[in-house]
Amino acid sequence: MRRMIWMLAALSVLPLAAFSQLAPTPPMGWNSWDSYGLTITEAEFKQNVSWFNTHLKPYGWKYVVIDEGWYLAHPENAGTKGADQGYTLDANGRYTPAPGRFPSAANGAGLKALAAYAHSLGLKFGIHIIRGIPKEAVERNLPIADSSFHAADAADKADTCRWNPDNYGVKNNAAGQAYYDSIANLYAGWGIDFVKVDCISAPYKQGEIHMMSAALSKTGRPIVLSLSPGPTPLEDAADVTKQAQMWRISNDFWDVWSQQNNDPHGFPQNAVQQFLLVSQWEQFAGPGHWPDADMLPFGTLGPRPGWQQPRKSRLTADEQRTIFTLWSIARSPLVLGANLTQMDAATEALLTNREVIAVNQASTGNQALMHTPQSWIWTAKATSAKGEYVALFNVSNGPLDMEYTWQDLGLAAGKHTARDLWQHKDLGSSTGVKVKIAPHASLLYRVE
Repeated sequence: MRRMIWMLAALSVLPLAAFSQLAPTPPMGWNSWDSYGLTITEAEFKQNVSWFNTHLKPYGWKYVVIDEGWYLAHPENAGTKGADQGYTLDANGRYTPAPGRFPSAANGAGLKALAAYAHSLGLKFGIHIIRGIPKEAVERNLPIADSSFHAADAADKADTCRWNPDNYGVKNNAAGQAYYDSIANLYAGWGIDFVKVDCISAPYKQGEIHMMSAALSKTGRPIVLSLSPGPTPLEDAADVTKQAQMWRISNDFWDVWSQQNNDPHGFPQNAVQQFLLVSQWEQFAGPGHWPDADMLPFGTLGPRPGWQQPRKSRLTADEQRTIFTLWSIARSPLVLGANLTQMDAATEALLTNREVIAVNQASTGNQALMHTPQSWIWTAKATSAKGEYVALFNVSNGPLDMEYTWQDLGLAAGKHTARDLWQHKDLGSSTGVKVKIAPHASLLYRVE
């Protein structure tokens, strides 16, 4: 009997150990928002995933995520007062895919077919949701699946997302947990691997975060939990690291280098502002919990981007390389927002540099070593190769001379060999670095 009790206890603990390793390294993937906003269709998703599979998966990119609005029959009506967006719900008040946009979802099939498609390619499949319970479900007081509760028991009518009116908040009670359990079970049944929950981390909705985290854990399926938008409050860092695998540290980041914006958390977030934020969160990054600096707005943003008009990224080549370098050495998740069907060679080369990706996926001790109003220096220790990583950033609007001994940068005194990871070039032995960096540009070295 004691042996049986021990075995049952061990079985109950194993899933918890597995969930702690849901994201042992920062997740790498693609999200539809920057190019399709609310409007992506099944055909468009598959076209992007096909390119992703061929061109990015060999370099470690894994997740493909449909962002907001997959349950809207008429997403083009969003923002038009009184217009019907055509919400699709099941009998238990849960959003289901709009079959007009996702034909494989017809007859209650949900997103099973799309998940199976991603899995057949060796990829992971994710979706976006807005926290809460649909207002329509509450108005109809629909039953919550696998419980004695109804939607009205779970709804907090005093709490609606300030920028999306579709849902009511969910009470932190048994009915609320039952509702989150019901959607988590639905997603697990579809084969979902990643759930991005929006309007939940700024302000920090601790009760709903805990309920959603618990609900996903109970499904028995490994599902990464991503929280959005930011800024997640630093005072909640200890809590969020125990609940989610990644969480946004800033407002939405778009293709803006800098702007006259006195609000450090204004919209849109710009690249210069991100440097300080990632440095504040560096100590909380680690296996299973990653501060998220937001998507990479590179390449073509369109045909229907989540902000402004269709366009090529307004970030210069130097700015994009600098952003990718910062995200890599700070170990932020790498989530691309480009329209992959219109990918250009330069952006593809940026995203497929194995030596730079290794900085993101295999380093430790990552830190902002020093900074001035014009510059930042980050360092880290390589774990899949020998040596230390050193990143030099010029965030100013003019060329910048930077000169340091390797000892200044935390290495032992004396000569070391350096390799330029972006140029794939060995630089020989020296006692330090002396460079002139172009405006908004950066350099990334591995030093032995």
